[in-house]
Parts: sequence; structure tokens; C-alpha cells
Amino acid sequence: MARLAGVSVGTVSNVLNSPEKVTAATLQRVQDAIDKLGFVRNDAARQLRLGSSTAIGLLILDVRNPFFTELARGAEDYAARFGFSVVLGNSDEDSARESGYLDLFEQQRVRGVLISPIGDVSARLHKLRQRGTRAVLVDRVSADSAFSSVSVDDVAGGSIAANHLLESGRRRIAFLGGPASFRQVSDRLAGARSAVAAHPGAALEVIEASASTVQAGSEVARRILARAEADRPDAIFASNDLLAIGALQVLAASGEVRVPDDIAFVGYDDIDFASASIVPLTSVRQPAALMGETAVQLLFSEVEDLGAKPQAVQFQPELVIRASSAREGSTG
Repeated sequence: MARLAGVSVGTVSNVLNSPEKVTAATLQRVQDAIDKLGFVRNDAARQLRLGSSTAIGLLILDVRNPFFTELARGAEDYAARFGFSVVLGNSDEDSARESGYLDLFEQQRVRGVLISPIGDVSARLHKLRQRGTRAVLVDRVSADSAFSSVSVDDVAGGSIAANHLLESGRRRIAFLGGPASFRQVSDRLAGARSAVAAHPGAALEVIEASASTVQAGSEVARRILARAEADRPDAIFASNDLLAIGALQVLAASGEVRVPDDIAFVGYDDIDFASASIVPLTSVRQPAALMGETAVQLLFSEVEDLGAKPQAVQFQPELVIRASSAREGSTG
């Protein structure tokens, strides 16, 4: 390239890294040579030489869930303001895939990792830190307080949802959730249990779904339809909106169940589809985009000050009431 442009190797380096040091004419000659040779700059190799990277790894549980999509958008928008890019990985709730992405992020020498883990990955994250890669937990609290985290008070969220249903007169509440091993699911269930326990005569049934998807919610709804009417719950609190929407659509379309008169619904996350459901869905809102932005902020704080203590930021959830939980004539 230097020979074709008629300049020194040092001048080419200045064009690529410090263009303000060369004249406009020289800059154009080198750019013409770059275009003619089809040169593509190898930023990954350059970052390895410099010992730094402008990439952040983000590993989420399920890219199909709009909550995580919005979270990723918040992280990406904030990182881009400082010249950083976000590399997205989807574990799909699979531990082997999660481990593979962590390997990839380490090999790529990303500046840091944001992760919504499947289980306890603290040992792996400690190893990453020892090798110079910081990590922030997203939608999860660090069990040993060793890592910064961004989360929502899901126990409070579960309590808010159940109390709303109880205050509207519901007494046979079903909690519909994915694997109880997920901290988010177990915390939301704990909050609901606490609320129901404080209301004499109320009962909480736990129905475990095969996954946290619309399809899994639909499967549960068909099982509920197979019951005698007297054995059905009069309210369903789902651990996320996808499950709630799947169940709600099947029950509302069956012609056997009126939503919310016969069965009321509350979901969790307040994704965009919640308000567009066949019956607009009441949901517990999480500030997904703000959580992504805050996670990047915490990561930057640790990268800039390696001695900084981990910080735990926890947001409070908010109930958004819609038609799926309000009986006719109810004020909500």
C-alpha cells in the first residue's frame, strides 16, 4: 500500500491512526491506494496490540423475549455515545451456549461483559476478572456481592401483581411460570405467595410452564380449559408477558371464558405486545432500556477505576392496569 501511494509505511500508519498529522493531498493518495487494493482494516488485531477494545459483550437469556431486546437497545444506544459497540449473544437458556459465548467474548478481548445468567456463573466471572475482563450482572443480583448488578425488585413485583388481583375480588389465583430455578421466576412467585397468605380464604396454585414463551402459555391454557369450570382459577398471574399473552389468547378465543370476568390476567415486563393483546394485558413494568443503559454505566465505572467497589442498582416495578384485570364497572 505504501509503495502504491508513494509514501512511507509511517505515513500510512498516520493516515489510519492519526490523519490530522498528514496533508489532505497525502491523505487522498493513501485513500486511493486503499480503495484500489481493497484493504480492510483489522481492528481486532489492532485492539489486541493496544491491549484494549471498543466492544462490549452482552449475553441474554432469550432474544425472542422483547424485554431483552429492549434491554439490549438501551445498552447499545448508551455505549454508542462513547464509541463502543455491543456484541450480542443469546444463550437461549442453555448452559453450554452460555459458556461458549463467554469463551468467545474472552477470545475477542471485549472491554467487559454484561450477562443475564442462567444459574450461578460467579466462578467463571471471577476468572474473567483475573484476566482483565470486568462483568456486570443484568436482571440478576450478585449472590456474593462480588459483581455489580442491575435488577428489579421482583419480590415486590410479584406482590404488586397478586395484591391487585386480590383487591379486585379474586381468590383462586394461579401463578404461571417457567423454571423455578430462574431467580426472576422464584422471586415473583415469592412475592405473590406473601400477598396471598395475607388474605384469608385466598389460595395460590402454581402451574409450571415448559418454557417462558407464548406457545407454553397456550399449552397451559388448554389444560385449564379441560378442567371443570368450578376447578378453574379466577385469576392468572404469569411470570412474563409472553406466557400471559399465550394463555389469554387461547382462553379468550375459546368462547368458554370471559376475560376478565371469569379469569383475570396480569403479566410481567410490560412489553409492547401487552397493550396490543386480544384483551389489553395488565402487566408489571420493568424499565428494560434503562436497565441496559445502567449496566453499561456500571461497567464503564469499573473499567475506569479498577479498584471501584461493585454496585447493586435495583429498580422498583410499576403496575400498568389494562382491561385484562378490570371487571366491567370496576375503577381498577
